Amino acid sequence: MSKRFYITTTLPYVNADPHIGFALEIVQADVIARQRRQLGDEVVFNTGTDEHGVKIYRKAIEAGQEPQAYVDIYAAKFDRLKQALNLSYTNFIRTTDANHMAAAADFWQRCLKNGDIEKRISKINYCFGCELEKTASELVDGYCPEHPNLKLEEIEEENYFFKFSRYAKPLLDFYGKNPDFVVPDFRFNEIKKFVEAGLNDFSISRLKQKMPWGIPVPNDSDHVMYVWFDALINYISTIGWPDDQANFKKFWPGIQVAGKDNLRQQSAMWQAMLMSAGLPNSKKIFIHGFIISGNQKMSKSLGNVVNPFDLVEKYGTDPVRYYLLRHINPFEDSDFTIEKFETAYTADLSNGIGNLVSRVAGLIEQNKVSIKQDLARPACRQAGKQDKKLEKLIEGFLFDQALKYIWEKISELDGLIAQTKPWSLVKEGKTKEAQKILNQAANEILVISRFLTPFLPATAEKIEQIFTAKEIKKGEPLFPRLAENKK
Repeated sequence: MSKRFYITTTLPYVNADPHIGFALEIVQADVIARQRRQLGDEVVFNTGTDEHGVKIYRKAIEAGQEPQAYVDIYAAKFDRLKQALNLSYTNFIRTTDANHMAAAADFWQRCLKNGDIEKRISKINYCFGCELEKTASELVDGYCPEHPNLKLEEIEEENYFFKFSRYAKPLLDFYGKNPDFVVPDFRFNEIKKFVEAGLNDFSISRLKQKMPWGIPVPNDSDHVMYVWFDALINYISTIGWPDDQANFKKFWPGIQVAGKDNLRQQSAMWQAMLMSAGLPNSKKIFIHGFIISGNQKMSKSLGNVVNPFDLVEKYGTDPVRYYLLRHINPFEDSDFTIEKFETAYTADLSNGIGNLVSRVAGLIEQNKVSIKQDLARPACRQAGKQDKKLEKLIEGFLFDQALKYIWEKISELDGLIAQTKPWSLVKEGKTKEAQKILNQAANEILVISRFLTPFLPATAEKIEQIFTAKEIKKGEPLFPRLAENKK
C-alpha cells in the first residue's frame, strides 16, 4: 500500500513576472515530489499564485486594469513554469478561487470563535514590499532590510487583529516536541529566538474603502482580509479543507518549502493560526536561501532579477534545473552569474554526463556490441529504490550534495572506460572482454539515469531510451556545446 505525501511551495505574488528565485523554490519542491513518486508514494504537490493585497491592487491600477483581469494574466504566466521547468505539480491554487475564498472565511470564523480575533485602532509602520508591519527593532536606518528602496508608510486605522501574543508558549512547546520542524537548524534557532522574545498581535484586515481588493471579512462589509492571513490558508484549501475532510486528512500535515524571507510567516504565524483553528500543524518546513547577484539579493522590487524563461529558451530546461540544484546552496545565499552557469554547463553537462553517454553509446554502436537488456531493464527500474545514501540526501534537502554524489558515479564510470579501453580490446580481437565492459557501462548508465530522474527528468528519460533500444546508437548529444547552442 502506497504512502501519501504532500508538499507545497509558497505562493508568489503576481505583481511581476516569474523570476529565478521562485524557480529555485519550485524546482527544489519538484525534486522531493518526484523522488517520493519514485518510491511509490501517492503525491500531492501544490503551488499557485497569491493574488490579493495592496501591491497587486496598486499594480493593477497603474496598468489601467481591473484587479481580477490583471491577476488572470499573471497567474497564467506562473502556470507556464510547469512546461518551462518540467514540473510535476498536481495542484495550482489561486487565492481568487471560489473554494479558497470560502475556506478563508470559514478559517476566520474558527479563529474568531476561539477568541483570537478582535477589532482595534492602531498605528503601524508598514512595508508594502513585505506586506508586513515592521517594529523599530526590525528596521535598518529606518528602512526594511528586505526592501531598502521602499519607504515605510505609517498607517493608523481600525483593523481586526489576530492575537499572536497568546501563542508564544504553545509555539515553543510545539518546537520542543518537533526538533526537526524547520530545516536547516540555524533557521529553526532563528525563529525560536523570535518567538522567545515575545509576540505582537498582527493586523489581519484592511478597510475596504481604502483597499477593496481582498476576501471580505465575514459579517463586516467594511473590511477585507489582510493578504497574509488569506494566502496562508491555501495550503489546506487546496486539498479540500473544510468541505472534503476525507481528502484533507489523507494528506495533511505536509511539507512546506519557503524562502528565508518567509520564515516568520510560515513557521510561526501560520502555525499559530492553525492552532487557533484547531487544526494539525505543518509537518516540516524547509527554508532555502536567496539567489543573489554580487552581494545583493535578487528581487522584483530591486529590478535585478533573472527571467527563468529566457534561460530555458537559450540553454534548455535540464541545464537550468541542474544549475539551481547543484550550484545553488540549499540553505545559504548563492551568487548567480551567466559565466558561472555556462562554466557548469560545459564542465558538468557537456563534458560530464553528455560525453559519457555519447562515448559509451558510440562504442556500442561502432563495435556492434550486443547489450544484455534483460539485465539492464531491472537495474534501471530498481536503482531509485536501492540507494539509501541518495535517498537520505534528498530527504535532507541536500540537493547539491545529492548531485555531487551522482557525478562521482559518472566520474568513476568515465575512469573505468579510460582504464579498460574497450576500443583497444576490440582491435586486439578480445571481443568478449570488450562486450563485458560495455555491458557493465550500459547498465551503470541506466542506474545513473534513475538517480537523475528527480533532478533532470527529461535527460534521464533520453538516457533510458538510448540504452534500452534494440539497437543502441550514439545519436545527437544530450547537451550541445555552447558554441553550437548559441547559433
